[in-house]
Amino acid sequence: MTRTFFLLAAAAAAVLVAPAAPAAAAQLQGAPSLQGATVGETVAAMKPGDFLWAPQVAPEGPVVIVVSIAQQRAYAYRNGVPIGISTVSTGKKGHETPTGVFTLLQKNVDHKSNLYNNAPMPYMQRLTWDGIALHAGNLPGYPASHGCVRLPMGFAKLLYGVTKLGLTVIVTAGADVPRFAPSPAVLSNTASKAESDLFGGSLWQPERSTTGPVSIVISSADKRMLVLRNGVPIGSAPVKIAGAVTGTTAYTLGAIEGDNYKWMKLPMPGEALNAPVEVTPDERARLTVPEDIRVAMAAVVAPGTTVVVTPDTLQTGGAGKKMTVMTAGK
Repeated sequence: MTRTFFLLAAAAAAVLVAPAAPAAAAQLQGAPSLQGATVGETVAAMKPGDFLWAPQVAPEGPVVIVVSIAQQRAYAYRNGVPIGISTVSTGKKGHETPTGVFTLLQKNVDHKSNLYNNAPMPYMQRLTWDGIALHAGNLPGYPASHGCVRLPMGFAKLLYGVTKLGLTVIVTAGADVPRFAPSPAVLSNTASKAESDLFGGSLWQPERSTTGPVSIVISSADKRMLVLRNGVPIGSAPVKIAGAVTGTTAYTLGAIEGDNYKWMKLPMPGEALNAPVEVTPDERARLTVPEDIRVAMAAVVAPGTTVVVTPDTLQTGGAGKKMTVMTAGK
């Protein structure tokens, strides 16, 4: 039976890291609990058919999908935060999956192939009119399709439920994928100045995106917080975090009562899936945010806003390289 890791909060903000060392990866085999494992170790240890799904981390917002042919992985982002990672099988030699930036053209739960003897293509999401699509299918652990991107059945169904026609799908041949994806523009080779702005001093420009859900991502590696609205970065600031951050944690704003903001901690893998627990004043005091940014944020956060705290960097490119997406001719 295919092993499926249901991940409630990990995978946020660091989807590309170096492959896990053999010893680290071995600790994950057959173990759905991800306590103590980095996101990179988890992704590297995934077997064909495995996937991670964490929609609670970003309940609303625009969806972007990135497929890495080199990694044989697909990444789903919502509101700029990764909510899913899956193993895939792309096109085999002679039928390679085209790389580039695509728009989701059509969806069909029970599609049959027009090219290959009515072969079933469950939860089909079309990328090109000449036969390239995302759909559920067999995953042998290597490229084996006729050009489509095959997904595990469970992941294909979940992904189908959060996508809409017109969303962006990026297929890259290489292993470098963005660590976070605030907007498709950040994935281009024009992103250097935008990233410099985000990782310099403090930035607060709510006019970059005036409406939509808000997500906050905090990196202990960068000592920085990013504020995303509708998937677009509107704020960035240096932060101080007391104590060590050893794993990914996620929070949601449950309610605002006067000046009291009730942040609830979401359960992590390996923890009981009980109702979220309110964050204590001592826990909140671990994070220090510049006062002007804290006051500005009060005007945009609302119940449902999510915060993800990660030990991983938020900056693009595992080796410091920017990802350049070229639209394929096919």
